[in-house]
Amino acid sequence: MQNPKIHKKILFNQNIAPSQILKALAGFPHAVYLQNSGQPLIAFLADEYFVLISQQLTHYSKTGLQAYAAAAEHLPELGSGLPAGNCSGRFQGGFVGFISYDYGASQQISLQQKNQPSLFLGRFSTYLEWTEAGWVLHCTAEDFAEVEALLRSAMRNLNHAESFRLTAPCTARWPKAQYAAAFQQVQEYIKAGDCYQINLTQEFCAPAHGALLDTAEQFWRLTDAPYSGYLRIDDFELLSCSPELFIDFEAERKIVTKPIKGTMPRFSDPVSDEQSKRALQQSEKDQAENVMIVDLLRNDLSVYAETGSVKTPKLFTIESFNQVHHMVSEVTATLKDDVNPFEVLLSALPGGSITGAPKIRAMQIIDELEGAPRGAYCGSMGYFNADGTGSWNILIRSIQKYQDEVSLWAGGGITIASDCDAEYQECFDKVSAMLNLLNTWRQPED
Repeated sequence: MQNPKIHKKILFNQNIAPSQILKALAGFPHAVYLQNSGQPLIAFLADEYFVLISQQLTHYSKTGLQAYAAAAEHLPELGSGLPAGNCSGRFQGGFVGFISYDYGASQQISLQQKNQPSLFLGRFSTYLEWTEAGWVLHCTAEDFAEVEALLRSAMRNLNHAESFRLTAPCTARWPKAQYAAAFQQVQEYIKAGDCYQINLTQEFCAPAHGALLDTAEQFWRLTDAPYSGYLRIDDFELLSCSPELFIDFEAERKIVTKPIKGTMPRFSDPVSDEQSKRALQQSEKDQAENVMIVDLLRNDLSVYAETGSVKTPKLFTIESFNQVHHMVSEVTATLKDDVNPFEVLLSALPGGSITGAPKIRAMQIIDELEGAPRGAYCGSMGYFNADGTGSWNILIRSIQKYQDEVSLWAGGGITIASDCDAEYQECFDKVSAMLNLLNTWRQPED
C-alpha cells in the first residue's frame, strides 16, 4: 500500500504554548504532546489506535475525521529491522502513546493493575510540529483543508476558563511508619538473598475534579524536564515532567539508554548547591546503586544487540535539574538486523532504574509491599517512526488523573547500605515542589 501524500503548513505562531493547543483539542477523541527533548510535537486524530483497559485490548479504526469504530484486537507491528535513513531525531509520522508500568510488569509477573487505561498507542499521520518558524501542521492531502479549518476554529473558540481543583490536599497514602515497615521488609529480602536492590516508591493522591491539563504549563515551567508530555484519552489524563530517557532508537539500529540512579537536592545558595552536587558525585552508595542498574540494562539489551556492541560510554555523570541533581549513566548498543524495535521496548519494560535487581523478583516484591498498583507511573511515553526510530522516556515525576482521582509517586533504590530516614527524605526531595504546586489547586467542596 502506497503511503498517502502529506501536506505541511505553518499554522500557529511559535510562541503559542502547547497547553493552549491541547485545550483547543479538548473536544477531540484524544491528544498526545511530547516535549521530546526540545523537539515538541502534538499528535491528534489518529488513523487508528489501541487502548488497553482492565486487561481488555481494543483496536479502533478511523471511520470519519473524528469518528472511530472498534476493530480487531492486536498490537501494532513495526518493521522487523531498523533501516538507515531517519537521522533527524524527529517524529515523522508513526506510533505515539504510553505503556504503563502495570502492563510492562504484567508481561513477566502476575500483579495488581490500576483501574484505568494501561496502554494507548495511536498511529498518527496528523500532528503539529514545533519549529522556529511556528507550529507546522502535517496531515494527509485528502484531509488537510478540513483539519486546518477545524484547528483554526478550535483555537478561535478556545475557552480559557480553568476547571481543575482538588477537593482535599494531595498527601502521602503511607504514614512514615508504614514506609519504614516496607523499607525494613526490603532489607530482610536483601539479607535473605532474594534481591540486591528494590526501587521502593510511595503514592501521593487526592480527589480532584476538572481537567488536569489546566496545571500543565505551571508544572512544565517548574520542572523544565526534557521528556515532559501530556496524553488524554476519554477521562484519563497523564502529565509527564520526566527528566529520564528510557531508550532512544536511533538510525543505523543504534539504541541509547540513560538510567538515573542517585539523587541529591538543589539549593538556592550556590555554595550549598555545589556541595550537594559534589556529595552525589563522590557517593559510593549511589555509584553502587547506579552500576547495578547499568549492569541490568546491559543484560536486558544484550539479548537483542549485536555481539560486542553493548558499551557504557558514560558512567556516574551528574546532571542538574530544577529541584535535584541526578547521577546518570549511558548504555549504547546496536540491534541485530532481524530485531523488531517494538519488541525490544516491550521486553525491556519496566526499566531497571525503577524496579531494582534482579528484575523479576524485584517486581514481585514491589507488588507485595507498595500496596497499590503504580498505573502509568514508571511506565514509558514516546513515539516510533515508521522505520522504527523513536524515543521513549521513563514516566517518573508524572501525574495521572482518572475520573475523580489524581496521583503522583516518588521513591528510590533501596540497597543493604541504605538508611531509612535518608531514603524517605529522598522521596520528598524528588516530589515536594510538584506536590506543593499541585496543592495550590485545592478548593474544598461547598
